[in-house]
Amino acid sequence: MKHLRAVHKYFRKYKGRFLLGILFVIISNYFGILAPQVTGYVMDKVQVKVAELTGEETNNKKSVTKEYDPLVKVFIREVEQRIHRHDFAWLVMACGITLLVLALLRGLFMFFMRQTLIVMSRFIEYDQKNEIYLHYQRLDTDFYKTHSTGDLMSRMAEDVSRVRMYTGPAMMYLINLVALIGFSLFYMFQKNWELTLYVLAPLPLLAVTIYIVNTVIHKKSENIQAQLSSLTTNAQESYSGIRVIKSFVQEKNMELFFEQNSEAYKKSAVNLAKIEAIYFPSIGLLIGLSTLLTIMIGGLYHIRNPEEITIGTIAEFVVYINMLTFPVSSIGWVASMIQRASASQKRLNEFLHTVPGIKNIAVPERVSLKGNIEFRQVEFTYPHTGIRALKNFNLTIPAGHKVAVIGKTGSGKSTIAQLLLRMYDPEKGDILLDGVPVDHMDMREVRRQISYVPQDVFLFSDTITGNIRFGLDEASDDMVRSAARHASIDREIMRFPEGYNTLVGERGVTLSGGQKQRISIARAMIKDPGIVIFDDCLSAVDARTEKEIIGHLYDYLENKTAIIITHRIFSLFNFDRILVMEDGKIVEQGSHEELLPLNGYYAEMYRKQQEQEAGED
Repeated sequence: MKHLRAVHKYFRKYKGRFLLGILFVIISNYFGILAPQVTGYVMDKVQVKVAELTGEETNNKKSVTKEYDPLVKVFIREVEQRIHRHDFAWLVMACGITLLVLALLRGLFMFFMRQTLIVMSRFIEYDQKNEIYLHYQRLDTDFYKTHSTGDLMSRMAEDVSRVRMYTGPAMMYLINLVALIGFSLFYMFQKNWELTLYVLAPLPLLAVTIYIVNTVIHKKSENIQAQLSSLTTNAQESYSGIRVIKSFVQEKNMELFFEQNSEAYKKSAVNLAKIEAIYFPSIGLLIGLSTLLTIMIGGLYHIRNPEEITIGTIAEFVVYINMLTFPVSSIGWVASMIQRASASQKRLNEFLHTVPGIKNIAVPERVSLKGNIEFRQVEFTYPHTGIRALKNFNLTIPAGHKVAVIGKTGSGKSTIAQLLLRMYDPEKGDILLDGVPVDHMDMREVRRQISYVPQDVFLFSDTITGNIRFGLDEASDDMVRSAARHASIDREIMRFPEGYNTLVGERGVTLSGGQKQRISIARAMIKDPGIVIFDDCLSAVDARTEKEIIGHLYDYLENKTAIIITHRIFSLFNFDRILVMEDGKIVEQGSHEELLPLNGYYAEMYRKQQEQEAGED
């Protein structure tokens, strides 16, 4: 239960609806609890009438003076005043109409009760999903490398849904249970405390059953939620990697793997259902036992002292017991919902209490970037893997300079981009933009002023226009087309039947690798920032398109600071400096003409590329 304290702030937020809902619950049950008293009064009057017709003596005259609810007393007084002017059938009809009106009033306020409490739970669900989503957005890159997408989706969907069952149905039925039991016990003890104790005797056994069952339910619920998360992750990865699965003919193996996870989830869910199934028949048995005790003991009391325990009192107690059947039987259901919600909220709290490793300082600086970049003795090791990506790394790039970064895989090239964008913070050293440490600047402002084309291109399941203008709040169609032309993708887009309104599918699945890369480049270009970072973004395009894009880039990057990370040498692009990375350090740097005579890695790479291009020709 302690985990559910996290949602109590929402009850405070919607306290108006919550308190109004409680009021409607109380009023609804108040009108409901009047029905047994009216029924008891009618039964007593029937007994008196039968006795009169048969000539038998009756001691039920005291029954009409017993303690009733004030509203019932008003009803009895009005009936007693008019019964002398009407026959007995009129009394039965008047009581029947009264019971119908009480049922309608109870139903009306039950409607209001659901409209307040259940609707409140939907508002809470909406707020909680937003809170979780916003917190996910604040978490750093390392978090997403250690948590699967399927697990995150399961927590936002399944876990939040189960918490809503606590804030809505469980809370509503719990309040209803307390109100109805409170009213019933008050009037039952007022009528006859001895009979009430006998009737309620099975309830301690019920409480023990509830405790045992729900302890088991809580443990199994946590296990089931974890298995569901694993199942969701398995399905999500299968959908995302369907092309790989098909190309390696692994459909059967993936099906077996999913079937194993699904079978484990099914067994756990069935075991939980069996445990829950024990509870409800037990409730029915105990409620039936209470009804039998009411009739048997009430009958014995009536035989011994008909003036104290009347037939009407027995009937009233039977109605009370039947009214309590659903609330008491729902104790286990409510407790189960609360236990499941607690298990789900515990899982949610694990994320909500996760502190982002990358965050702004208390008062961050807002700087309009000109493009000066400096790395001072930077050291960085990737968490969880222990890979040391940069070692005592130093680099200065003046504003407006174009720098190429080349090197073998794992040499630390992409890490430079990750650190500049503050996806990670270095262990040692400083990174400065225009002389200001990047960790002193507003993180969102830094990223807003830098265009980044990642190595792993990601497109959203949206139109091409939507993907290109993703980085801007507003962008005209002319701006979108201009960016697409600079990225050499405009002609291909116009060949599509829907043109720029073409939906690209999840992760751009309907496009080729080169098309996705160029749309990603267009998305970076449309921002028109002062700093541009391209991380191996031309690996999937042919040589002719590459030359065309480089020609456009040369004009686009004028007066901009650019870092182009690549595995290829762009001999047609006039870089101010070329850096050769190896093992987290700069081993060669200079212009194209300065690096060739060194006969190092750059020269060797250039010769191999020339030979490859000559072979292709």
